Amino acid sequence: MARYKPVDLHLSKLLPVKFSEQILPGTFEYALNWLVDHEIDLTVFDARYCNDESGALAYHPGVLLKVVLLGYARGITSSRGIARACRENVVFMALSGDSAPHFTTIAGFVSKLPAEITSVFRDVLLVCDEQGLIGKELFAVDGCKLPSNASRTWSGTRADLGRKAEEMERAIAHMLDTHRRQDAGQNVDALTQREQQQIETLSRNSRKIREWLAISNEKTNRRGEPLKSNITDNDSATMRTSHGVVQGYTGVAAVDAKSQVVVQASAYGTGQENALLPEVLKDLRQDFKAIGRKDPLKTATVLTDSGYHSEATLNQLAAAKVDALVADTGFRSRDPRFAESYRHKPADQQRQPGERRSQWFQPKDFTVDADAKTCRCPAGKVLKLSSAKAIIKGRRGMSFEGSQAICGSCPLRTQCIRKPGISAYRQVTFFDGSKAKDSHPQTTAMKDRIDSREGRLTYSRRLGIVEPVFGNLHVHGLRRFTLRTRRKVDAQWKLFALVHNVQKLTGKAP
Repeated sequence: MARYKPVDLHLSKLLPVKFSEQILPGTFEYALNWLVDHEIDLTVFDARYCNDESGALAYHPGVLLKVVLLGYARGITSSRGIARACRENVVFMALSGDSAPHFTTIAGFVSKLPAEITSVFRDVLLVCDEQGLIGKELFAVDGCKLPSNASRTWSGTRADLGRKAEEMERAIAHMLDTHRRQDAGQNVDALTQREQQQIETLSRNSRKIREWLAISNEKTNRRGEPLKSNITDNDSATMRTSHGVVQGYTGVAAVDAKSQVVVQASAYGTGQENALLPEVLKDLRQDFKAIGRKDPLKTATVLTDSGYHSEATLNQLAAAKVDALVADTGFRSRDPRFAESYRHKPADQQRQPGERRSQWFQPKDFTVDADAKTCRCPAGKVLKLSSAKAIIKGRRGMSFEGSQAICGSCPLRTQCIRKPGISAYRQVTFFDGSKAKDSHPQTTAMKDRIDSREGRLTYSRRLGIVEPVFGNLHVHGLRRFTLRTRRKVDAQWKLFALVHNVQKLTGKAP
């Protein structure tokens, strides 16, 4: 019969640990330790401490910066998780010198980083440039929408939030009234524990909304239309993503083509990116100026997707003399390489060229008399002429529209109107083939440039430059912001970018 050596899991063993031997060359923690100790100016943190003559000794900011960045590199973004790692993980112990800072110390350090994080980011950017990782010939700019520490339940315009508070107050009044009627003529006058908890919760939430409305102003867009506010973090925004609607921020990154180093990172509380590019490039110039380098935009070309396209943005880029390729929403439809792209879609979504574009009625399904300026819809109703000289995207035509009376009860409404629950009636335009005076000359010039052979070859590199950066952050578990207010979220986004750049310095980042 076989015999084996005994195994006793209840034994204890003391192991000597030399912290310097736990930080191995070529690893992320080795590069991080070297950068913080030798390349990053930590004196920018001195102003936050006032214990030179009295008070307890503070944890060194270098130690806190090391454990926070190492935690982020391992997907640990909570202060409690980082504090636990400092007690249980030997690499965290080595970087912190076994100081084991409390989670409140780590949380306080991160929440106050906005004042110094830009300086730290620039110091690492300078090291990347000195190591020859930045080519300054081609920059790709893109953004990713991430949820933040804010509840979408508490979002809405001032009118929406006011109605929500009124609904809560009506619910409280109804519950109390129902209880009084049930107990009429009886000595029992006590609410059940569950009812009391519901009333307290509704009262607390209603009071929270009322107090916020009393001190906050309406958020509006550039046209003065009301936007959704958020009670928990009013800097955040409600955004549509491929994973659904989230309450969060857009993290924008400018990435250099040579080694995919993030040369600029900023977070914005908006889901619309078409006005962000000039500000991103302005911050990029400031970062390079701060590290003593020439303006890279004098020689580099900037690549962005159609989310950053607008005539106003292109005008600003032209005024700033920035060489950029900014795609418009239709650039793929003009590219012959995408002519058979429908074949790569699921079978039920494939549409060959010339096939019906959608399930809704198209202009060809309407009967129009250009001379009489009349139009009949597929249901046989006469539509009103809204504009005999309409100009849409530089094309001339006649526009017709229905009315609530015509379209409201029409049996073909769901086949004619794309959003029957939102749109009251159908609008349709018939173009005569002529073009109006070019009201978007920058857009026209950009289309000509991006449709050229050289433009397509250059623009085709965009995905391979910027998307791997977001993929790398996703792999490390950096998929949401844990802070509130734009200043703090912007600092956390720069920490995410620092993790990627430090990895680039180790030569092990994708």
